[in-house]
Amino acid sequence: MSFLTINNIHHTYFSKESVTSALEGISLNIKEGEFISLLGPSGCGKTTLLSIISGLLKPTEGTVKIEDKPINREHSSIGYMLQEDYLFPWKTIEENILVGLKVMDQLTDESKKNAKSLLKEIGLEGVERAYPKQLSGGMRQRAALVRTLTTNPKILLLDEPFSALDYQTKLKLEDLVSTTLKEYQKTAILVTHDIGEAIAMSDRVVLLSPNPGRVAKTFIIPEELKQLLPFFARQHPQYTALFQEIWKELDQLDINEGY
Repeated sequence: MSFLTINNIHHTYFSKESVTSALEGISLNIKEGEFISLLGPSGCGKTTLLSIISGLLKPTEGTVKIEDKPINREHSSIGYMLQEDYLFPWKTIEENILVGLKVMDQLTDESKKNAKSLLKEIGLEGVERAYPKQLSGGMRQRAALVRTLTTNPKILLLDEPFSALDYQTKLKLEDLVSTTLKEYQKTAILVTHDIGEAIAMSDRVVLLSPNPGRVAKTFIIPEELKQLLPFFARQHPQYTALFQEIWKELDQLDINEGY
């Protein structure tokens, strides 16, 4: 039995002026602890699919189940990490990372201790009393990751969480997030436009075609790459070969769309 089952997802946006089909026939089976990247050109419905998996958006047709149970917007098994950190500027870092626990009525001495311990593990010891404006972008995203993990979600949805960062910080955070998710055995789905990021961090890369979004092709990442940190995976010969293969597939999708 799959841990996360996405079955025949279709989604259509309706307005007074038009009807737009965003997704068509998306089906994926994801194992517990697996890291999947959704890659594709603009208009392929990556973020729409992530919103459906999170329960924030109900699909026109199809189902999403975690451990064979239907997903809903109150599902506590889902953690969401976005491009913006969305830390509350008037709250300290400690207060920010405890927000999810408070909202879900899970704040105890033990859960607070665990959250502060995770903050230390992720390299943010000593910033508990600081405010977001006092931290760099990379540090704020680390804090956002801690806030996401404190509620112990079964699945993390990552919507281009590194795209607003400078390249060096992005590479460091890729390593940090990859190591942390493996350590805590979390299942993750990453939406990205970055081929290199998808290859370096994933177990599988799912390529979506646009208008409407469909699964065009799935790439299995070689074991040799999966065993490396993302930074070192980018330097492996198999990384370059796979990058070129995915690039050609994306380029063909663009040609077919007339770009």
